[in-house]
Amino acid sequence: MAKYELALVLNAKIEKDARVAALKRAQGYIERFGGTLGATEEWGKKRLAYEIRKMHEGYYYFVRFESGPECPNELEQNMRIMDNVLRYLIIRLEDDFDIGEPNETDLGNDAPEAEEAPAEEAPAEEAPAEEAPAAEEAPAEEAPAAEEAPAEEAPAAEEQAEG
Repeated sequence: MAKYELALVLNAKIEKDARVAALKRAQGYIERFGGTLGATEEWGKKRLAYEIRKMHEGYYYFVRFESGPECPNELEQNMRIMDNVLRYLIIRLEDDFDIGEPNETDLGNDAPEAEEAPAEEAPAEEAPAEEAPAAEEAPAEEAPAAEEAPAEEAPAAEEQAEG
């Protein structure tokens, strides 16, 4: 049996109960098609890289499972028709990858808030180092643009003089 991971992005506007139901439904499909569930990770509400169905945020879940080669195909067919699923992706993991033990996701815990605080502290220390090179490069970039502008205007002026 091969090891897989299902990345699932659910609609952020639905209630907690509907999110749990959609996740349980996906896990049910895995078991129905002969798969064995592994660990399930909840990454919480995250901003999407681009707008999907006029939404800017989604709830991210990662479900690891082990199954035969037919299970991902069947799972994909059923994920397409689920209403609250914005995006999904099933990837095959390395054979030596540990899928973990089945667990219950704690949907009451807002993990993203705890993760955001340390992330804000790290960029604050790096910000001065990033600002200095940008300030030095800005005048260098403006100079070529100023030189190119008269060259573009000159042909336009010649055309007006001729016409």
